[in-house]
Amino acid sequence: MKKIVLAAGLALLTACASTTEQQLNLTLVPSTGSTSVGQGTALNLETQDLRSAQFVAVVDSGREQKQPLHAQQNLRVAFEEALTRQLTGQGYIVSQNSRGTMRVDILDTLLNVKHSVVKHEMEAKVNVQVVVESPRGKFVKRFEGNANTAGVSSASYEDMEALLNKLLNDVLASIANDRELNMYIVENL
Repeated sequence: MKKIVLAAGLALLTACASTTEQQLNLTLVPSTGSTSVGQGTALNLETQDLRSAQFVAVVDSGREQKQPLHAQQNLRVAFEEALTRQLTGQGYIVSQNSRGTMRVDILDTLLNVKHSVVKHEMEAKVNVQVVVESPRGKFVKRFEGNANTAGVSSASYEDMEALLNKLLNDVLASIANDRELNMYIVENL
């Protein structure tokens, strides 16, 4: 009997030790803004993740218990892939062989969650800088997004993913619909 109890206890400890940390799923969707704005203009796209930490969320459950959460996907790669599809959909040609470069610097992406069993508050922010370099000069613009939400129960991972993805997608849409940025690219590349 002791052997069975010992084996069951060992199996339970092994199962607890092998659980993986929950990660947030990024589902970035390119904006379907102006489809012909690019007019076949070629540009090279580069992205950089300049954040000081690689997690995308911090969950505060009280009593000084803060847990960082990472994304399942690499944020820089996911953003670049979505932006490439977005630019292509706008009529741009994303190519290494172009006269100019659009560089996107991810400066900040963070979701702060404070929750307990009975309520939660979430605050998210995204800060992205777009730099377009052409033979004629340089264009720099920041795109920022902020969102807050609260609820009467504990925050779920689905709630966190929904808020973070909405904010990232809003920033993508802002880039797609920015007339000043699009005019600079078309006129200078």
